[in-house]
Amino acid sequence: MKNKVLKKLTVIMVLSALIVGAWSVINDKRSEESEKVEDVIELTWYQLGEKQKDTDIVLEKVNDYLAGKIGVKLDIVNVEGADYTKKMHVVINTGSKWDLCFSSSWANDYLQNADKGAFLALDDLVQNTEMYEKIDSRFWEAARVQGKIYGVPSEKELGNMQMWVFTKEYVDKYEKLHTLEDLEPWLKVIRENEPDVIPLYITKDYTAPTYMDKIEDPIGIEYGDETLTVKNVFETERMKNTLKTMRKYYKAGYINKDAATASDDKTQKRFVTKGDGQPYAELIWGKELGYEVVVSPIMKTSITNISARGALTAVNAQSEHPDKAVELLNLINTDVYLRNLLNYGIEGIHWEKVEVSDEEAKKVEGKPYIYDTKWATFKEFNDASEEASSFGFDFNLEPVSSQVAGFRYILDEFGKALYTGSVDPDEYLPKLLEKLDDAGVQKVIDEMQRQVDVWKEGR
Repeated sequence: MKNKVLKKLTVIMVLSALIVGAWSVINDKRSEESEKVEDVIELTWYQLGEKQKDTDIVLEKVNDYLAGKIGVKLDIVNVEGADYTKKMHVVINTGSKWDLCFSSSWANDYLQNADKGAFLALDDLVQNTEMYEKIDSRFWEAARVQGKIYGVPSEKELGNMQMWVFTKEYVDKYEKLHTLEDLEPWLKVIRENEPDVIPLYITKDYTAPTYMDKIEDPIGIEYGDETLTVKNVFETERMKNTLKTMRKYYKAGYINKDAATASDDKTQKRFVTKGDGQPYAELIWGKELGYEVVVSPIMKTSITNISARGALTAVNAQSEHPDKAVELLNLINTDVYLRNLLNYGIEGIHWEKVEVSDEEAKKVEGKPYIYDTKWATFKEFNDASEEASSFGFDFNLEPVSSQVAGFRYILDEFGKALYTGSVDPDEYLPKLLEKLDDAGVQKVIDEMQRQVDVWKEGR
């Protein structure tokens, strides 16, 4: 569910990439006026998400405006989510011509591409711009790799909020439910009284609640650990207890028997599932499922490099016009007319601005309409989120790349079965740990700890 929500939100944001406070329609006709610039430069921009209806006519309007404003026109290349990372790998590594692209911690890997020199360091180009002042400084901190900025962040949610997603029909007092253990009495009630409802519905993509910044899965630093001690998540007491609880729930019949292999069947009635999201994510999940859901956070929201790198726009290190690319991104962040055009389309065709009464605004608060209150909610969410003690640290895996390469196969072999409670952790967790040991997990822990200690001294 996490990736689906992230991808959907990114598709919504792609054309309005990096818009600061773009949840409100602001109308400023003065911005529509611009002087013509004679030499127009075309910038190619790869974006994640399928092409939306009327994109061509909106883009024509955008290009007319950009040509007059900064002498730029856009060639936007849309790539559907499932294919995007693979496509960008080919585009980047074959030397294809492009200027800007979407990048993140979960698609078209930002850290890897910055490390290998595919993206341009933008410090000199962005630091005197208006957008640099407007975007939350923590996004810029996350955008730094080895001290340099390689992408312009989209100001969205800073932290990743792990949450329980309840079917509202079956729950009234969901606010008090937080931890995995809190669910037990409710799961028992549903099991006994709702025979056609799965109490805890999970799929092969499920990851048990994790109280750690997994910097290189399964290795990281636990939230709140100011000593910055690097650990294997499967050796922490919290994860060991979580796996035992999941096994207990599975044996009690609270979890669907095919959890380790299942894909999300939206026709399946469920009491609760787990999702990773942000404010208003329940609106997307409810729309997907066809009924109202309510959510409850599992833990405090923590800001990590992974969460804060949820959406950035990078510039090709080989671009012939990096200054124009950054000028474009700054304009998108600061120009009211362009912002509305990209975000909502053409006024009079795709939207009309109307006066909204206080009563109407209150009535639709929290629903999938766009008002000032929505961005205010995100800002409150970001302000309340806590920086993980490891926030800002990037692991250079080159010294242990061969060891790390083997982890994925081991985690695929054991992770799904353990996380879903499908197997006994007393039997299978030692097998997982033994295979990780054989693959060199301690060498990776030692190398990460060495780098963390150096980073800690220098920050």
